[in-house]
Amino acid sequence: MKNNSKIVSNEYLIPFILVTSLFALWGFANSVTDPMVNAFKKVLELSNSEAAWIQMSFYGGYFCMALPASLFMRRYSYKTGILIGLTLYAFGALLFYPAAITEQFWFFCFGLYILTFGLAFLETAANPYALSMGARETATQRLNLAQAFNSIGLIAGLFVAQQFVLKKLQSDNITDFNALDEASKMQIKIVDLVVIRDPYVILGLVVLAIIVLFITIKMPESKDKTSNALIGNTFKKLAKNVRYRNGVFSQILYVGAQIMCWTYIYQYAEGKGIDMATAGYYQMIAFIFFAVGRVFGIYLLRFINSGTLLMFFSFFAIFCCLGIILFKGILGLYCLVCVSFFMSLMFPTIYGIALGDLNDEESKIGSAGLVMAIVGGALMPKLQAIIIDVGGNDVNDITIFGVSEINLSFTLPLICFLFIAHFGYKIGNLSLKE
Repeated sequence: MKNNSKIVSNEYLIPFILVTSLFALWGFANSVTDPMVNAFKKVLELSNSEAAWIQMSFYGGYFCMALPASLFMRRYSYKTGILIGLTLYAFGALLFYPAAITEQFWFFCFGLYILTFGLAFLETAANPYALSMGARETATQRLNLAQAFNSIGLIAGLFVAQQFVLKKLQSDNITDFNALDEASKMQIKIVDLVVIRDPYVILGLVVLAIIVLFITIKMPESKDKTSNALIGNTFKKLAKNVRYRNGVFSQILYVGAQIMCWTYIYQYAEGKGIDMATAGYYQMIAFIFFAVGRVFGIYLLRFINSGTLLMFFSFFAIFCCLGIILFKGILGLYCLVCVSFFMSLMFPTIYGIALGDLNDEESKIGSAGLVMAIVGGALMPKLQAIIIDVGGNDVNDITIFGVSEINLSFTLPLICFLFIAHFGYKIGNLSLKE
């Protein structure tokens, strides 16, 4: 049945616009980091598994800080949480400057770890805030609309990575970088690490300017009237809520699948003889598909319940993954690009479903669990990297069951989408019964 309620009521329009601007900010950080996995692999001569520490650091920060951020904002305000998040964001990005001087991989990982402390604060505040700005029946549509701004950040971040990093990496222009003498490799390494450093340092300075804006802008606060409730009781209620538990697990799998598909598009393209800069164009198209899919999803949610639509999008994502695995030519890369269209709906929809039957107190704590679920982006790419490294550091060292190791590694996101489809099916049936 068509829902005629406003997605965003007039009284919340301005604060909604301000909050959704943050979605673009962390989208930028996400997309500019994905290509860095392969960049660090080449510059520092790492294995795929070693380079995966970039994603482990990035998404591990979410897991460690999401609950503390939620507890903080349970006592204080969203605006204070946002300011702390932006400060940590800027500090982590600026750490790339000393990291480039020391040329230590762990230092770059530490900078990303601190940066995502800030992102955990921002996402923990912005997602439930967007959900609350209007009628409950349009909450999922509203979050999908806010997440559309995330797509803008994704495209902008990839553009910066492609134009100002990937195209300037000297190590990517050399056929056999490992064959160079140590002096030549050292010279190239110094130059390339500066190339990697600069976007993050500039980003850190931009975020500092945004902090000033947030300090000066009067922003309505959302104070939780139930903040004095016993937190232990809240945890018990959430633990007993099957819908919420399945939502958190689905979110872990979704984020893992998303990051695997976006991070290893470069390795997949490498297996087809495509350089990183050109692979960036394919990822750009994937992000555009992601943005279009989200707009399309918002429209469909007015006619189809969120669980059923999640199930259908998951089925199409599964078919794309089968193409990624089985097709040996460029068609597999096309399937890897197309899967982003069907992933577009998943994060905000799972988020909205999981929090759909919770009160304000439970939502505030429950949102932390869903942000912590972003740890899937740390764990799953690491597992995929181990599969890719089975035959060696290259992506096509061996074939397994007739397909290359890079192709077979995309079995992992396929399995993730199978569970998400099941979750959507159960929620869709429940909605029909209600």
